[in-house]
Amino acid sequence: MQQKIINTQDLAFQLFELHEVEQILGYERYADHNRETLQAALDLALKVAAEEFAPHARLVDEEEPRFENGRVVMRLEVKKALDVLRDTGLMAAGQDYERGGMQLPAAVAQMCVGMLKGANVGTQGYAGLTIAAANLVMAQGDEHQQKKYAEPMMAGRFFGTMCLTEPQAGSSLGDLRTRAEPQADGSYRLFGNKIYISAGDHELSDNIIHMVLARLPDAPSGVKGISLFIVPRILVNEDGSLGERNDVVLAGLIHKMGYRGTTSTMLNFGEKEGAVGYLVGEPNNGLAAMFHMMNEARIGVGLGSVMLGYTGYLHALDYARDRKQGRPVGEKDPGSPQVPLIRHADIRRMLLTQKAYVEGGLALCLQGAMLVDEKKHGATEDQRRVAAGLLDLLTPIIKSWPSQFCLEANSLAIQVYGGYGYTREYPVEQFYRDNRLNPIHEGTHGIQGIDLLGRKVSMAGGEFYQELMDRIEATIDEAHGIERLAPCADNLGRALKAMAVATEAINTEKARGSVEKALANASLYLEAFGHLVVGWLWLRQAGKAMTGLDGRGEQTAQFYEGKVKACEYFASYELPKVDSLARLLSGLDTTPLSMQDSEF
Repeated sequence: MQQKIINTQDLAFQLFELHEVEQILGYERYADHNRETLQAALDLALKVAAEEFAPHARLVDEEEPRFENGRVVMRLEVKKALDVLRDTGLMAAGQDYERGGMQLPAAVAQMCVGMLKGANVGTQGYAGLTIAAANLVMAQGDEHQQKKYAEPMMAGRFFGTMCLTEPQAGSSLGDLRTRAEPQADGSYRLFGNKIYISAGDHELSDNIIHMVLARLPDAPSGVKGISLFIVPRILVNEDGSLGERNDVVLAGLIHKMGYRGTTSTMLNFGEKEGAVGYLVGEPNNGLAAMFHMMNEARIGVGLGSVMLGYTGYLHALDYARDRKQGRPVGEKDPGSPQVPLIRHADIRRMLLTQKAYVEGGLALCLQGAMLVDEKKHGATEDQRRVAAGLLDLLTPIIKSWPSQFCLEANSLAIQVYGGYGYTREYPVEQFYRDNRLNPIHEGTHGIQGIDLLGRKVSMAGGEFYQELMDRIEATIDEAHGIERLAPCADNLGRALKAMAVATEAINTEKARGSVEKALANASLYLEAFGHLVVGWLWLRQAGKAMTGLDGRGEQTAQFYEGKVKACEYFASYELPKVDSLARLLSGLDTTPLSMQDSEF
């Protein structure tokens, strides 16, 4: 069966023409790679996704993990797929050669993971959390912790989680109560409860390494008193062998509307003598350390949203080409043959909207991945600093914009199918349910909006915000030199100016001390800002496509024409939304803020 995970033409265009990932190979770290080795890794990942992950995606949705006699029971296909993933080395695609990795550029490594998400996000969740946990230990842990815990995770022998949320705290991490009591041997004993811990218990690996936020006895209140601990499910001996079971107990499973293949657990730490844990990094600096994992996870959430939207789009496109229904508007003869759905203008509009969202979202996530490498390996200190600032600025957008609009793409895919779309006999309803978690996963839209507007836009005196605006302006100027793209550039220019006015008005209100009023519509600011950035990326795609139409590209003329039309669609149909949102934001409307409890 032909895979419906990714359009490989689009993937090649985005990586090698739009983002020019081969330029990354100039960094010393990637000197061993060339176009062929990158393509080989992508081909391998797509093969594993299509042959090992996709076939059981529906099965793990229908027969989700069960809690029986204190343990998790799930379908055997999950372990088989993850074993294949481990054996191919894709678990450590971005890691150093010395640690068993492929040392791939971040954009390529992310896409290897992304295709697995599109094929079966439930099964991929176990691997994705493990990769993030291993990266956290590599970044924040000492050499002993790296060897003892991170390396087995990168090899796929241990899996990993992150344990933040507690029943009484939710997203308010400053209210967490799990405590860590120091021991004479330098370890700690943890006592507390965590909920919504994805992949928190299973039998898929030799061990599970929990990255747990907890408080020391003398810790200050709030987020400044949080420390980070490694808490293995099974204690690990100094020689790497497994010891006795730690005091970590599965209290039960939580049943979500989507993502059913990934266990969502309630875990109790310290029902007896306390769960043995090991401090990572400095005391009371755990939240900052955990944000290394959370920010990576947020980019992963964005890419996962894109890929679920993308596979829904490809399924809807295939269905619209195959399913015959109705006749053209001007055809009055009821005896004339029915035409494929794609012949109807409204169907093409819905497909075009999906294309604009998912291909624009993919460009956004890959832009973030390119900045990851530039931040680490850029030629100069200033280049690395600016890349780090831009990545920080864009991270809340990368997480939230796709999880809003690629979810909408899934909704439109259901609409293309019509009545069949919301039946379980067809896959698009599952894609929607799986994707519906992502607007909540790793921080809601509201949290991301406050992060963007309250911190990121104004950090470093607004330097990185202005750098991004300058880059958008440069693309607009360049596009004005291409006659066909000039109207798109005009629309993007208007959106850019509208956002500048809104940002200035909000920053002025913040400076006056009216922080609550200034941030009241932060999620709408995030939406508008995301549309501006994706509009910029679409204009860049169209510029590359125009080069391709001149005969200087790798894809077909039809492919490039589709890119230009998608840019024209986004500029005409989507960018005007920025203007209306910006006007609302500039006026600092307080209607939701002023609405009282008794008035609902």
